[in-house]
Amino acid sequence: MRGDEAAESLFPEDREAAREAEGGAMPLAARMRPRTLDEFVGQEEIVGPGTYLRRAIESDELSSVILYGPAGTGKSTLAHVIAGRTQSSFESYSAVTSGVADIRRVTRQARERMRVRGQRTTLFVDEIHRFNKAQQDAFLPFVEDGTITLVGSTTENPYFEINAPLVSRSRIFVFQPLKGEQVGAIVDRALADEERGLGKLKLELKPEAREHIVNLANGDARAALNALEAAAQHAVQETKDGEPRVVTLEMVEDAAQRRALKYDKAGDTHYDVISAYIKSLRGGDPDAALYWLARMISAGEDPRFIARRLVIQSAEDVGNADPMALTVATAAAHAVEYVGLPEAQIPLAQATIYVATAPKSNASYLGIARAMEDVQNRVVPTVPKHLRDSNYPGAKSFGHGDGYVYPHDQPGHFAPQEYLPKGTKSRRYYEPTEQGYEKRIKARMEEWERRREEAGEGKESAD
Repeated sequence: MRGDEAAESLFPEDREAAREAEGGAMPLAARMRPRTLDEFVGQEEIVGPGTYLRRAIESDELSSVILYGPAGTGKSTLAHVIAGRTQSSFESYSAVTSGVADIRRVTRQARERMRVRGQRTTLFVDEIHRFNKAQQDAFLPFVEDGTITLVGSTTENPYFEINAPLVSRSRIFVFQPLKGEQVGAIVDRALADEERGLGKLKLELKPEAREHIVNLANGDARAALNALEAAAQHAVQETKDGEPRVVTLEMVEDAAQRRALKYDKAGDTHYDVISAYIKSLRGGDPDAALYWLARMISAGEDPRFIARRLVIQSAEDVGNADPMALTVATAAAHAVEYVGLPEAQIPLAQATIYVATAPKSNASYLGIARAMEDVQNRVVPTVPKHLRDSNYPGAKSFGHGDGYVYPHDQPGHFAPQEYLPKGTKSRRYYEPTEQGYEKRIKARMEEWERRREEAGEGKESAD
């Protein structure tokens, strides 16, 4: 089967969409699915001009690939594009509805096709992570000998959910959530397209309604088009003959059953809400912090931005009063990348509660600020000889390392020696508090200071 024939027989929703687009019987997202790489929006690092994957698709020399990323970012769409260009026989399967018998049939047919006609088979497996390990293994011999070129799509990390031998024989391409402007461009194209989109309806989409659709989508093009289509139907029903058809914010809210929150990601509200969130964390009010977290998530804020703020606040406002706060916040940031929304709101909430209820200390924040001030405003001395690198040939002849005392050879693994030249710092940088774990740090530092004084090193006085 040639590529154009494969495209005709593949994805039955597309065949229906082509026949019924004018009447709008099929979903807008199916009708507006890009047909070529030039129509493809987003993922420029993967399929932009000059990239490996684009060249492979255009030259019909694609090797096995796994497309990994959130829903609505173009994985299945790219499979449609491949189906339209390849001269191989293109087969499509969904791991949700297909079983072992289907796998055996397609692999048997692929081997026969290769034997009789010398034609390759490109197999698209949607949600490949839903196949169990044994089912995935059934593909392996055919991928290894080139009978099948596998194109798998998954929303789960392939390194965890797909057999290692299959992963090692495939190239992994990571799809990112679409940017707001990219989702907006897809919405605008659907409004203007008279062949497959809503162009014949002559709709006017109010700016605030467009913004709400983009925010609701959160990087998912399919979600944006579904919301637009529902709101457009509302507009058609509510508009009398001869009147302009206007899609309002209220129509989008009603269609999506989600109220638009006043939240401009680039404006004052964005900064006001994140400021309230940070101050609630600092102030030890988990309920308030959760409220502002919910406001940001509901308004379509990038969860990675929230996660970054959590990591910063765990170090700035909690610090060593509870060192686990940074670990929890960093784990939440990783979870955001790993699972995505909506599930990512749970680890974000967990980390928010942890940071809000942890004992507080800004001693680390103040410490680096004081050190930076001295570095920028005071004379920068040379490194004392006993602290210089002595591991290269000839270092000893320069006296590097002379007098250095190795702490692990000393009682308590502590050596009372100077680590800064005299007059370097204007004051003590790190001053631990009595909060949480930092109280123990303070006691340890006081003991070390006592031992320095006994050894005659003394405490360096500020200039």
